[in-house]
Amino acid sequence: MATIFYERDANPNALKGKTIAILGYGSQGHAQAQNLRDSGYKVIVGLEPERQSAQQARADGMVVVAPDEAAKRADWIHVLTPDETQGAVYQQYIKPYLHPGKILGVSHGFSIHFKTIVPPNDVDVVMIAPKSPGHLLRRVYTEGRGVPSLIAIQQDTSGRAHEYALCYAHGIGSTRAGVLQTNFKEETESDLFGEQAVLCGGLTSLIKKGFETLVEAGYAPEIAYFECLHEMKLIVDLIYEGGLDRMRYSISNTAEYGDLTRGEKVVGDETRTSMKKILADIQSGRFAREWIEENKNGGTNFAVLRAKEKQHPIEIVGAKLRGMMSWLPRETKKSTETQNQVVNA
Repeated sequence: MATIFYERDANPNALKGKTIAILGYGSQGHAQAQNLRDSGYKVIVGLEPERQSAQQARADGMVVVAPDEAAKRADWIHVLTPDETQGAVYQQYIKPYLHPGKILGVSHGFSIHFKTIVPPNDVDVVMIAPKSPGHLLRRVYTEGRGVPSLIAIQQDTSGRAHEYALCYAHGIGSTRAGVLQTNFKEETESDLFGEQAVLCGGLTSLIKKGFETLVEAGYAPEIAYFECLHEMKLIVDLIYEGGLDRMRYSISNTAEYGDLTRGEKVVGDETRTSMKKILADIQSGRFAREWIEENKNGGTNFAVLRAKEKQHPIEIVGAKLRGMMSWLPRETKKSTETQNQVVNA
């Protein structure tokens, strides 16, 4: 069982007087930077000044400086740019200023575990990984609560790396909920597996295959969309609230019987075998090498795959139906309008 840390385990003063540089101001960057600032820590954001995200950071009241200047000033350098850019960001902006006694932080272990970043031996290397999107991390913090995080120590040169990392987790609000001890290998490999086999790759493929099966059998695409995609949120919310048992308690007996007798026919041992192959590719570094090479080649194949998915019939039907849903957040409505432009081009 994982060790879990809470407010009582953290020393909030461990990072007081130190400068924390957040490199990147996307989903996680904006949330972590603002939470740390509001917790009383000295935070600067490292961004090229002309970037739109730099304008947003300044509008949010953050101190924004160039990435190399941020790394130069900082005691703690936290890298929150996309995985595929972190190696280049490290080489260009961080490495020249990563002097002995500094702390290098990340929120996902990809770059350290697969060695696109190889830090020197005389710095602490830590990970604090919130288990939620950044907007939720920020919103829950402002409500006086927190979301769970993972914590891992790769290098403890100072002898205080765990104390520093737990202080950072306290600063973003995660010790209010619980911080789970892990390591870079476990976090990186389990995270990639979850994304590929279940949460993103597995789920989207399951949704599309169900949609296609109904449409090919002559059912209306709109009906297929509601049954195979739209209602997914209702089920996932129930699972999120109370596990599989909560979901099964809340659905009809007919639905539960169909779940218990038919689910394994769709996702069974053959699927598990494929999942093991996916996990093996992650563990061996094969997926990481493929992703790194894809980006070295300009992401051409990635762009083709993205464009193809936007043209899938479920996206076309979904864009139309979501346009009818007045209760959706404004950001989602904008996305729907963009999708309509794409599919009608």
